[in-house]
Amino acid sequence: MIKKTVLPAELEFEPEFVIGLKKIFEEMINFNLILGLKITTLKPALVRGRIDMKPDLIGHFSFNRLHGGVISAGLDAIAGLAVMAALGARHMDEPPMQRLHRFSKLGTIDLRVDYLRPAIGEYFELRGEVMRLGSRVASTRMEFLGANGELLSTGTAAYIVS
Repeated sequence: MIKKTVLPAELEFEPEFVIGLKKIFEEMINFNLILGLKITTLKPALVRGRIDMKPDLIGHFSFNRLHGGVISAGLDAIAGLAVMAALGARHMDEPPMQRLHRFSKLGTIDLRVDYLRPAIGEYFELRGEVMRLGSRVASTRMEFLGANGELLSTGTAAYIVS
């Protein structure tokens, strides 16, 4: 059984932290700009994002199906965001801007994606959560869903955090 990192449900981020993290994630990471990845939920224990379908993301032109690389990159990004949120929650005693600088060493060390169904639709929802946040490594799990809520892909990943 996997022991999940437990964060207080009532814990909320300061607006300054949320704005700063959204700016980093949505504006400063160029690949997220290409994907059109946007944060929809930013909580210490769960993050959600959205990718709207656009012609640049098509992997199979006959079916207007999303490219598998977009799915894996999106899942990797949303899990990285979950780690950022968990790190931000762990260090709430620090000012928001100081916590935002902690993400400079974050990097993917392992990523697994299971493609369950073809990704066809107007938009897609991504969910990420941290299962364990250690002093050096964070373990995560992710979901990639269609607009109707159908589970299309799942993933797990590990990130270096120090």
